[in-house]
Amino acid sequence: MTEMVSEHDPQALQKAIDIITAGEIAAFPTDTVYGIGASAFNVNAIQKLFSVKGRDENKAIAILLADASQLPQVCVNIPDYAKRLASAFWPGALTLVLPHHPSVPDILSPLPTIGVRIPDHPFAQALIRSCGPLAVTSANISGQPSATNAAEVLRQLDGLLPLVIDGGEARVGIASTVVDCTGLTFKILRPGAIDEKMLQHALVEG
Repeated sequence: MTEMVSEHDPQALQKAIDIITAGEIAAFPTDTVYGIGASAFNVNAIQKLFSVKGRDENKAIAILLADASQLPQVCVNIPDYAKRLASAFWPGALTLVLPHHPSVPDILSPLPTIGVRIPDHPFAQALIRSCGPLAVTSANISGQPSATNAAEVLRQLDGLLPLVIDGGEARVGIASTVVDCTGLTFKILRPGAIDEKMLQHALVEG
């Protein structure tokens, strides 16, 4: 049975920290949609993410950060334009695909790259600040709609993970924009909350 705890419960953050640091997985709200997360450096915990979602292991799982100071832990060779995009849209609904650090487990990505972002959500940031970078994927069964509230997470995943943090309705409600930053300029891999005009404008302004 999955436990659901309000993010406003004084014990909520510590419960989530304890579960993540014990090598388990937990669902929690972000600014875009709800996610399920595990330590980005714990291969066994990451395998649980794939198993719970029924996710193809050839599909990469992104890493969420608490702030930009954690970026060098997971990425290398970051181009200047990617840094400008990060400065403009983080925290927020933009995932940057960058070359990953050698310490990032191969299971997270079949490629030498990884998606990274900083969620604009205080609970998510606090959890990541305490646990370190987290491998996070949307809290739903693969092929099903992304969950934008805790009730929807439970509808799809009840009994498959120990904890869901209830933070109400996700503010953005759609997944982040995913942008490849490994070339001379960016390439949108998945449209989302931030469109191409907004990205171009940020680079011109930056």
